[in-house]
Amino acid sequence: MSSESFSKPSFNLDSTFPKKLVEIKAHHYNQRCGHTYNLFREEQDADSVAPNWFNKLMLNLDVSPSPGWPDNFGLKLYSQFPNTANDIKTLALFSGAGGLDIGFHDAGFQIVECIEIEEDFAKTLEINSSRGKRFSNTKIFCGDIKDYNPKHEKIDFVIGGPPCQSFSAAGARVLGVRGINDDRGVLFKQYVRILKELQPKGFLFENVYRIVGAQGGKSWKIIQNSFKEIGYSLFWKILDSADYGVPQFRERLFIVGLREGSYDFPFPTHGPDSQDSSPYYSAGVAVKGLDVPDIIGPLSGRHGHLLNAIPPGLNYSYYTDRFGHPTPLFGWRSKFSDYLYKADPAKPVRTIKAQGGQYTGPFHWDNRKFTLDELKRLQTFPMEYVLYGGRQKAIHQLGNSVPPQLARILAMSIRDQVFGNLPSVKIDKLPPNYQLKFRARKAALTREYQAKALASISKIAVKGNIILDDISDKFYAKICDDLIFSVSKRPIKSAKLVRYDFKNNELFIFSGNAKREPALEIVVIPEEGLKNSRRINKIRLTTSTLSLQATTILWKSLEHLSRIFFYKDDLVQLFGYYQYRIKHAIQVYISQEAEENEAFWKLFGYITRGRCVGSPIHLEELAEILDIKRFALINFLKQLKISGYEIRSCNTNAQIEKDMVIIPYAFPSLNHRSLQRHTKL
Repeated sequence: MSSESFSKPSFNLDSTFPKKLVEIKAHHYNQRCGHTYNLFREEQDADSVAPNWFNKLMLNLDVSPSPGWPDNFGLKLYSQFPNTANDIKTLALFSGAGGLDIGFHDAGFQIVECIEIEEDFAKTLEINSSRGKRFSNTKIFCGDIKDYNPKHEKIDFVIGGPPCQSFSAAGARVLGVRGINDDRGVLFKQYVRILKELQPKGFLFENVYRIVGAQGGKSWKIIQNSFKEIGYSLFWKILDSADYGVPQFRERLFIVGLREGSYDFPFPTHGPDSQDSSPYYSAGVAVKGLDVPDIIGPLSGRHGHLLNAIPPGLNYSYYTDRFGHPTPLFGWRSKFSDYLYKADPAKPVRTIKAQGGQYTGPFHWDNRKFTLDELKRLQTFPMEYVLYGGRQKAIHQLGNSVPPQLARILAMSIRDQVFGNLPSVKIDKLPPNYQLKFRARKAALTREYQAKALASISKIAVKGNIILDDISDKFYAKICDDLIFSVSKRPIKSAKLVRYDFKNNELFIFSGNAKREPALEIVVIPEEGLKNSRRINKIRLTTSTLSLQATTILWKSLEHLSRIFFYKDDLVQLFGYYQYRIKHAIQVYISQEAEENEAFWKLFGYITRGRCVGSPIHLEELAEILDIKRFALINFLKQLKISGYEIRSCNTNAQIEKDMVIIPYAFPSLNHRSLQRHTKL
């Protein structure tokens, strides 16, 4: 959009308005945003609150803090920078959908070219770089950055953040942080290569904050040295987007590198760390007034109804033993923190994820999905900005982006300090060693939501406990090739008879012919008894048939009974997520029938006892322990995976090194809904 479309109020507030007019405008601004403080005081006490530099700027640009205000702020800000030959020519690397690029564009940086490997993301950039759009005349390079050779005569500044999966929380949950041991973790070298060739005055590098502590700080040290070796001084800080006018808590690392001079990050514009404790831009305000199509209904599926009872701000952990829920379907830390996460309208939302499953939040406090327009507001993407593709593709792009409003603030401060041609507005700077307090506030917010959960759960009417002793019953069970487990009280084709009973705090499950000697028995002794007055000191799983299918039916029968008597959704919830689980003593007895396939049952026993579970192990090491050939081991692992055991390798999870495997659980944890079921070893 051309700058001629907007008026150009001066940034110099004090010289533009008479003092009385300034006070009147400040009064109306306070009324619009709900503030009670005075922005401008002729005299202030030593202990008085300093005025917020950003509120002065909003007032001067005549931007009201109403729903969607960042869109108007971006347009008004851009109107201050007409296209001239002196524009700061900027190259955008790893552009994604262009969140960082939007912010720098609006602060008067000329985005000369965007580099992006993902075709869908590049199409978004192409749409928004067509005539009359935001990035008019910007070139788009869609391809691997390794194949990109810059040919520009002059580039003043470079921006971008390489893909962060190697350092992300999701990656760490799979197998720690691989960092620079992953191909994506060394993309910063391409960033360095381009900087070395173009020699710009400076750059801004964005990534997840875990990069600082990854691999004991080794990765972070290598990255810093790589930039320093080509002549750049580094200034870095971990920032939370909510502190800069984004209705979303999103912590990211930002590095500003300069060939000359120094740089200080701007003072937060919102939140307790701002100069006047200006309130956060909340999710409720951000999405207010947007249309919600009738097709956006309540969440569906197996766990959809659970969202209704969860208080705003909480997630699946509401249904855990930790909070004392009477039907604790989930184990503590057994899911990602955004599973069934319901946003709190009074606060910014948690980080919007690029990818997730059916129950990945944030969800609206009205127990539904957010619309795409609402998600754009929560990420401060302009309403008129087009995202190519359907809903999931658009969310993928939004979740991978830097919020444009945060990018605008950083771009303004860089223009002011590095290029010295920002109109006369004073952006207050953070002292170099200033400690932002959003981490401490995060812990306090967690305690606040925990108290809310406990208060809510205390009102739930608790039914009388089921007395487990002297309960005996039976059912017929079968498991299909797609891992669908079926249970019936009547005989069904291909089903196995399963008997169970509770006696003396022991749960006994038996499958097969009762007249035959047990062919296999698994005994689980929990380190801590099962909670909620249903204490089980021992679980015995026994079958008269020595087959992998028979053992899987035993485990799945335990899972079925767990939902009825322990209120646990599956075996993972019963025994705990493998990185946080309570340890259990597990013993396995296998009859002489195993001699026909001794090597396989030796592996089965090894896994069931937890000897190679939960940690990465090399294929050669495991083959040597079992005294079998590598190819035989791989075939055995494939058989286990088909039967529902989760086996991870470099082909299923990029974070895992070649020739290493992880077997997270001693039992078959996969079912017909599991995404891992479709991956190949």
